[in-house]
Amino acid sequence: MGKTLIVYYSRKGENYWNGSIRKLAKGNTEVVAEFIQKAVGGELFEVKTVKTYSEDYYACIDEAKAELKAKEQVSVKEFKDDLESFDTIFVGYPNWWGTMPMVMFTFLGRYDLAGRRVIPFCTNEGSGLGSSERDLKKLCAGAEVLPGLSIHGAEAAQSEEKVATWAKKSAQL
Repeated sequence: MGKTLIVYYSRKGENYWNGSIRKLAKGNTEVVAEFIQKAVGGELFEVKTVKTYSEDYYACIDEAKAELKAKEQVSVKEFKDDLESFDTIFVGYPNWWGTMPMVMFTFLGRYDLAGRRVIPFCTNEGSGLGSSERDLKKLCAGAEVLPGLSIHGAEAAQSEEKVATWAKKSAQL
């Protein structure tokens, strides 16, 4: 299988949760990323923004919408030096406005991932993967982008078996 990386962006704090707002100590995407690591091994890497988003969920999604509309390159706190040394890269994120948060575009856009397998996963409250798979294919030119996994955010903590089955199958393709 080669070297595996699970790279993800996740929002802690206020999140939309089955029609209401709930404060999370650990973001839903981080929970799923940890399930993937437990199932297939590999290294975890959390993408973090330089700027701090609003603690208020609704203000945060307004910020995210403005970033997407402007196609803003959101600054990343730290890049991984050796992303190109991994054969398989699971890429996780919450679905913000139909795709990945702009910080993931900034992060992944720094690397040449041609010849690697990119496997997306996202958490959401009903919008699925949106256009993120298509966006990843454009962004990661030359990479093999495999079918992704969508996890309902409010069910992330109970999704370990589903995530593990999908991750093991995807890692073996």
